[in-house]
Amino acid sequence: MEELYPDFFARFYDVIYHQVRDGVDNRFYLDRITECGGRILEIGSGTGRLLTEALASGADIYGIDISPAMLEVLGSKLPPEHRHRISLQNIVDFRSDTGYDLIIAPFRVFMHLMEINDQLKALNNVRSNLRQGGKFIFDVFNPDLKPLITGLDKVVDFDGEYEPGLSLRRITSTKPDLINQVINLTFRMEWNDGTSGRSSEWETPLRYFFRFELEHLLLRSEFSSFKISGDFEGSELSNESKEFIVTCFK
Repeated sequence: MEELYPDFFARFYDVIYHQVRDGVDNRFYLDRITECGGRILEIGSGTGRLLTEALASGADIYGIDISPAMLEVLGSKLPPEHRHRISLQNIVDFRSDTGYDLIIAPFRVFMHLMEINDQLKALNNVRSNLRQGGKFIFDVFNPDLKPLITGLDKVVDFDGEYEPGLSLRRITSTKPDLINQVINLTFRMEWNDGTSGRSSEWETPLRYFFRFELEHLLLRSEFSSFKISGDFEGSELSNESKEFIVTCFK
């Protein structure tokens, strides 16, 4: 199942990911939202990196997440009349009375599902909540074997300020579990609160997928068809592909 994001991670999420993720996937998903023009659900909406911009552009978008801390940050950004659009739910068993024309699960949400049964439950549950002709889009990375085998040891992937004069660093380490196709991630945050230095760590696993494994999983699901692209520009899969962008059709 998905892993909860702790309070301290949610607190600094926007600062870090606006730097390391914007310009990678946000335009792709926002374009899909605009093209849809119907009722949309974002799974793993987090602190609203995509949802708030989509809502501001007039999209009829809703969001679910399993982390109360992330939803609390997102709720604080939304005007009261839109707070009903977000809820604490899980990809494997969320429910909707009216269905959606587009469901998206951006930025590795699907990789938080460790077990095959949960992966299939998630796919089939998403399909059951799509309207006929609807689409489900999600992304996972194409495994790069070298770092998977060797892991990462205390790599500083963010070093800056979260407020003027207040420093923040994130240090990331990974421990491979090759037989289970899992990356065990450790995120260490170090920050200054104005009077002293503070730190905290969070460990979470990510399940990675190889191409044909992913295709077999999708074929076992109830989706009628699917397409996998190699990047957010829609390129065909190749040896240079770093992403699997999956579009499932109902």
